[in-house]
Amino acid sequence: QHGESLSAAARTELAQSIVEDARRLERVLSNLLQLTRVETGLEPATEWVPAEEVIGSALTRTEEIRRGRAVETDVPPELLLKIDPVLFEQVLINLIENATKHGAPPLAIRARRQGGVVEIEVADRGPGLPEGEPARLFDKFVRDEIAPGVGLGLAVVRAIVQAHGGTVTAENRPGGGAV
Repeated sequence: QHGESLSAAARTELAQSIVEDARRLERVLSNLLQLTRVETGLEPATEWVPAEEVIGSALTRTEEIRRGRAVETDVPPELLLKIDPVLFEQVLINLIENATKHGAPPLAIRARRQGGVVEIEVADRGPGLPEGEPARLFDKFVRDEIAPGVGLGLAVVRAIVQAHGGTVTAENRPGGGAV
């Protein structure tokens, strides 16, 4: 209503705020949709995908959130994952966002085959996990009181990983941070 009376800088700042809030809302809605799909019995449409590809895609989609923070990757180029690439990309996006919000750089992503299982780690160098039961972090609506969000990201991670027949854990990282 009063756009003409605002300076160009104020209009730009308000527009940026609107875009950021719209993106945050889109992430919340996406998480709710993915969680609902998985909880209602969605079977992942799996295919063989290079781990480098899905991790690279998640890093591209989180560039703005990471704001240029360093990311170290250790992913064998020949490592293939039998996953639903759209759902699993959401897992990685949520883990990267969480590590960025709560941790400190550098962010480290590592993937490796351990026998018949593929293990993917997303780690940071932040303050680590709070005392208590780390598994609770994957419950719906559990979040750090000082962090933005509604506490769905890690619940979505767990639901999608379990729908793929996997498990997810969280622990403090030697030398500081979480993994």
